[in-house]
Amino acid sequence: MTDQSQFRKYFASILLRKSNKKKPEVKGKVAELRYQDAVSRSMDNLLTVAASVPIPKDVTAVEPPQKTSEKPPLPIPRDLAHLRRHSYDYCGDKANDTAEEGSEAPSDDDDRRETDQFTNVLLHSRDSEASASPVPSQKRYSDGSGVFSFVRRSMLSSMGRSGSITSDKDSDIDEDYLRDRDRDREPTARQHHNVFMEHPFFMLEVQLVEGRDLVIRDSCGTSDPYVKFKIGGKQVFKSRTVFKNLNPKWDESFSVAIEDIYKPVQIKVFDYDRGMHDDPMGGTEIELTMLELNKCTELRLKLSDHKTEYMGYLVLNCTLIPKTQEDKEVYFKRSVRGSDTGSKKMKMQIWSSVVTIVLVEGSNLVPMDDNGFSDPYVKFQLGKEKYRSKFKTKTLNPKWLEQFDLRMYDDQTSQLEMTVFDHDVTGKDDFMGRAVIDLSKLDRETTHTFCQNLEDGAGMVRLLLTISGTAGSETITDLANYTPNPRDREERIRNYGLLKSFNNMKDIGWLQVKVFKAQGLRAADFGGQSDPFCVLELVNSRLQTHTEYKTLNPQWNKVFTFNVKDIHSVLEVSVWDEDRDKKVEFLGKLSIPLLRIKNGERRWYALKDKKLLHRGKGAILLEMDMIFNHPKSAIRTVNPREEKYMQPEQKFKISIMKRNIDRVSQIISSMMDGGRFIQSCFNWESTPRSITAFIVYLVVVWNFELYMLPITLLILFLKNLVIAQILGAFKKEPVEDDYVDEDDDDDEDDKEKTMKGEHKEEKKSFKEKLQAIQEVCLQVQQGMDMVASLGERIKNTFNWTVPWLSGLAVTVLVVGTIVLYLIPLRLLLLAWGINKFTKKLRKPNAIPNNELLDFLSRVPSDSELLQYREYRPDLGGTTISKKKRQ
Repeated sequence: MTDQSQFRKYFASILLRKSNKKKPEVKGKVAELRYQDAVSRSMDNLLTVAASVPIPKDVTAVEPPQKTSEKPPLPIPRDLAHLRRHSYDYCGDKANDTAEEGSEAPSDDDDRRETDQFTNVLLHSRDSEASASPVPSQKRYSDGSGVFSFVRRSMLSSMGRSGSITSDKDSDIDEDYLRDRDRDREPTARQHHNVFMEHPFFMLEVQLVEGRDLVIRDSCGTSDPYVKFKIGGKQVFKSRTVFKNLNPKWDESFSVAIEDIYKPVQIKVFDYDRGMHDDPMGGTEIELTMLELNKCTELRLKLSDHKTEYMGYLVLNCTLIPKTQEDKEVYFKRSVRGSDTGSKKMKMQIWSSVVTIVLVEGSNLVPMDDNGFSDPYVKFQLGKEKYRSKFKTKTLNPKWLEQFDLRMYDDQTSQLEMTVFDHDVTGKDDFMGRAVIDLSKLDRETTHTFCQNLEDGAGMVRLLLTISGTAGSETITDLANYTPNPRDREERIRNYGLLKSFNNMKDIGWLQVKVFKAQGLRAADFGGQSDPFCVLELVNSRLQTHTEYKTLNPQWNKVFTFNVKDIHSVLEVSVWDEDRDKKVEFLGKLSIPLLRIKNGERRWYALKDKKLLHRGKGAILLEMDMIFNHPKSAIRTVNPREEKYMQPEQKFKISIMKRNIDRVSQIISSMMDGGRFIQSCFNWESTPRSITAFIVYLVVVWNFELYMLPITLLILFLKNLVIAQILGAFKKEPVEDDYVDEDDDDDEDDKEKTMKGEHKEEKKSFKEKLQAIQEVCLQVQQGMDMVASLGERIKNTFNWTVPWLSGLAVTVLVVGTIVLYLIPLRLLLLAWGINKFTKKLRKPNAIPNNELLDFLSRVPSDSELLQYREYRPDLGGTTISKKKRQ
């Protein structure tokens, strides 16, 4: 024990005195910690070198140390294992005190004397250190001073290489040995570097979990934080804003391509301010080289800036995934997509999908104004895509009825953020509520209805959402992946069979539409080309194809399916041209009633104009298949129709007013003709006719029963059916070869704009009066249209314009005749009255309706029949027309 204590004493004192160098000045806490760590490593190296040197017993010659070609491992003896940082801390304070007192360095005699004493200690403790591994190539010394000189210089050299307290003149001792030692330490860093260099491309997946203890930036004592991620000065992601929260929880994920692994990811947090610059809340960085490959790493990053060291912290989960060169080319879309022949290069569709949103209404929103109401509007954000709705004044149950599209990108978030604000004329708009919809959990190519509740019970917003427009052959809507299975069709037919007529009454049928291609479209862009895409709408369901760029003959090859809720609905197919500013230009449209679909028939349809009255330019190739349940369809026919939210705005127009007047006049003239016929029978203008009418009247009145009334209507139906069958064989579809380039609405819209420009110079009171007159005229116009449409629907019902509806009417009349014949009228009236009086009690949420009017609403009017009229498709100009005329 005495020898070991003497060894510690002499080892520490001689080491520090021989260094003859003050402790370097360090400023700052971090620099002090780094310095202490470097010194600790130096002490470890010192003790390792000292422990590896054996003490010779009897050697006659003193020779300098020889370099060795092979270095043995350097074990630390058990007796020296505790000489680490504690020894340095004790001696370091002593050395600093000595340096501060200005004491001179010890003389050579003192050095030699202490060296001899230290050597004797080492020689005396030789037996206890016999287990240490000797250095094979070194000579043994008889003089203890030589041994100590080598040991001391080796120790000081080791400290000098680590930046400690050794002098420069001792740093050249045994450099080969130290160089070999450092070479053994290099492979770890070099291998880590080589792993990154093996991969040309990385994907960084980041999950922004939450923030904690963020700084206050608003006067109310909170902040509205959001986070930006940048790489090389370019923003790659921006999170949503969490309002009034210092511990926000985002839980948002995104992925970004990494080409240079040594560029850090810069993160900055801001406080959102409306109408002003956003306030910074601190920043930090992610060193990508510190992440392990293919392993999710949780990071807690402290926020700071140049003034404040601590501004809270962020919690993130990061995963660095290496990719191959092929993955890199696919991601950056360097591979060129061609046509079917592979000879034509086409522009790539940069967005992955289109999110179509119909903002319907809101309910039970929060009052923000002094009058107990609000002026609400909604902001939508999907990645970098944004939309703001119009504000509705003084209401807590607004109805917006706005439709818009947001585009989805693969490298952006799928979180749709919806925020409701109260519009204020002056000052900052008030926050009313928010909600987030995760689009990644929704089925694509399907219209979803959301009654989305806002956070903290701030009300509800109703909207329709569809994700469609997906490009590529890997999608489920691509015909390349579609293989018809007869068993699936048979199973679907059984599901809509008669045996399941009372299962899921809202599911009436199934519709499949195959969109192949279009030809001869109108050129909407410079250069005589267009960027067309096709949209299919069935009431409120809306799907669309991807965009084919720079062509007038696009090939989409898509297949879509719809759930049919009413077989009397109309499938609307429209073609649009995509522009860079997100605007679209109309190319053509057509309407196809579902009851006119012929299953499995692939045919060309001619496109028409916006009003569906005149021929457009181009044609589209479609194939449709529909399966539905007849009893369910019949029950649905006598119930209210599904309301279509997005309809063209009704305007008062002189041309429409004149047309409605003519339609009503025709109905009135038909009724007057019937009255004149009856009056002529009374006036005996035609003796045979009057005699016949008189005999029929006497027989009917004498033998009249209530069941004879539906029989009379059945006779009328039968007569019109025979006439329709006879005339149908000779009836030809109207053909219109004239192409109308411009819409009639354009001139009228120009006139309205001109009138508005003139009205600006007039007084406001006159404008209000003019607007009131237009509203009255619009009501009259709509009223006349309703009366004319009702008369035309009755006429078309008896004329078998829609055979399915007329057949349903005949079936109902036959059943009614039997019921009236077997059951007394008073019982029927009693049953009808009980049903009407108790309907609200049995079904509180039922919509009041009239079954007869609901039935007639399914019958098309004459104006709708004009819109459904089909023209002969003109493919590629007049080629087909000339052949048919020949």
